[in-house]
Amino acid sequence: MNETGFNPLYEKVITDLVEQQYSVVENFFSDAEVLVLRESLLAKYEEDMFKKSAIGNMANEVIVEAIRGDFIFWLDESSCNAAERNFFDKINDFTAYLNRTCFMGIADQEFHYAVYPPGTFYKRHLDTFQNDNRRKLSIVCYLNHEDWLPEYGGELTLYQVKGDTETALNVYPVQGRMVIFESQILEHEVKPVKQERLSITGWLKSRPEILF
Repeated sequence: MNETGFNPLYEKVITDLVEQQYSVVENFFSDAEVLVLRESLLAKYEEDMFKKSAIGNMANEVIVEAIRGDFIFWLDESSCNAAERNFFDKINDFTAYLNRTCFMGIADQEFHYAVYPPGTFYKRHLDTFQNDNRRKLSIVCYLNHEDWLPEYGGELTLYQVKGDTETALNVYPVQGRMVIFESQILEHEVKPVKQERLSITGWLKSRPEILF
């Protein structure tokens, strides 16, 4: 960020979101930062700290393997390690920039590590719930060990509808790549993977609505 508080990387993300409802960023985190996050994920995974993923939010989650097959570990910002602390610091800085320049009203966040073993997938869905519509931006940061080849599968497919036309964008989980998109607008899916797929996935959320 320069002395005026202008951040070119953040501005590119904002422009992308305004123009196309998603942004694909290659350099949000450095190679070294991705490496230590991957090591942190793998250490927890090897210690059997992950759980089978579910659909729905925490109030009514249900495990349905025909819909998604990944394993997850929820991150707690108040008790994270150094690698995760750096991750949250950068996400918090980005969030503060969004709130200051775009008045987005982001007040909360949730993130988890995700591991897709070979053969798993996540069917097409929207990142919002009938009983909770606070998710505004979805964020995925890929932590794979090597550059991802198309034959490995596991691409994130974003679906956009304009009028009567639907287009599909395939984003491969290349090491260090980050994808940010509108949670309540873009349906998406993770295609079946043929090689273990690692990421941090999460959401920037607005304040809960107060009902009178």
